[in-house]
Amino acid sequence: MTASLSALAALLAVSTPVPTDSFQFSSFPSIHVSSRRHGNKLFASGGMDAYAAQIAALSANAAAPTPSPTPSPPSPASTSSTSSSFSGTATASSAIASLSASQSQILSRIASSIPDLAPKHDLSYDASSGLIVHGFPVILDARDAPGPSNIAWLSSLCIENTLSSFTVFNGPLTDVPHLLSRCAVDHERDRMRFFLDFRPRAYGAYEMRKPDGTYPGPDVLGRKSFEYSGNRRQFDDKFGTPEVISFLDGVVDSLEGCVRLGQDIDSLGELERVTRGPLALDVLVPISPRHVDAHHHLSLFAHPWLCYEIKHSQHNIHTILRARETAANYWLTWALDPAHAHRPGAPINSQYVYDTKYKQNAYGALLNFYRGLYGQVDGEKLAVADSGPLDEAYVGGGS
Repeated sequence: MTASLSALAALLAVSTPVPTDSFQFSSFPSIHVSSRRHGNKLFASGGMDAYAAQIAALSANAAAPTPSPTPSPPSPASTSSTSSSFSGTATASSAIASLSASQSQILSRIASSIPDLAPKHDLSYDASSGLIVHGFPVILDARDAPGPSNIAWLSSLCIENTLSSFTVFNGPLTDVPHLLSRCAVDHERDRMRFFLDFRPRAYGAYEMRKPDGTYPGPDVLGRKSFEYSGNRRQFDDKFGTPEVISFLDGVVDSLEGCVRLGQDIDSLGELERVTRGPLALDVLVPISPRHVDAHHHLSLFAHPWLCYEIKHSQHNIHTILRARETAANYWLTWALDPAHAHRPGAPINSQYVYDTKYKQNAYGALLNFYRGLYGQVDGEKLAVADSGPLDEAYVGGGS
């Protein structure tokens, strides 16, 4: 079986290469800087006790990884592509391995551009830390930047054969969107759930969006509706631009066998509704050929559908790789732009108050997601590790 698939992959690599013209990205895409959801609700009861208990246990067991070298100063925007590529037969193992390698490159690029981004050894995990989820060790590189760059929490999380997730929560000194980029494998159905989101830093009542794309007005929300619409407009002007929307739409159009999720807001859980951004991309894609198991050695010529499915499963992983890298480059471009810094005083304090509530809600939504994938115990441990500290005052500017 393995030999047969390897031969097919080799032939496909020659005869049907993964297309590279779906997107044209540079390492730092230009940003012209409109939108299509977010919440102000306090964290629902029932999750914080689990968080408090788990964080103490996990912090005690976390192993300190080898310190990273001091990052070099930020480099100017590059016009050459540094994107990863995927080749070979797509399986859960190979897909996660490629995504994790690409994620490491993303982290290295960010660290080289943000000199004060430093490892959080007490909240990081390596293979010897003893944190096991889905039968595999959790590898988590945790960092923050308590200085001017003001990154409250960065989590680069990988679980072999299972999960690749990259999260950045910004501190209160800027209004740059939080970034969430996650790929989770569904082994039973040979598919992957890919989630990508630029998360607004001000409440826009996105969870109240109507099917026609409009929002409740003063007749429903009173004068607050003007505040919320102003926040939406500001996000659209700075981050949810036509260029970014076109990029996200292009990702969906390029994925083979893609099933979109979460477009019906009412179908989402409460915490997911109030934390999901207006540009959230949530899809299921196939990642390996159907109908192939260890008891069948299939000929490429006798089964042309296998050629087709291997080609397009490769294409899906390649598309997701490029999409994650491009999203990270958008975020990095925004993070390095001083135009997104708040004025000293009240704007920073207000941002801190909002962010603190938001992170609690985001932890609750993540807890529900991981419990659904990995069960109660492993889900709680992973949600705590991936969320990091819920009070971001330690990054400065919040008090």
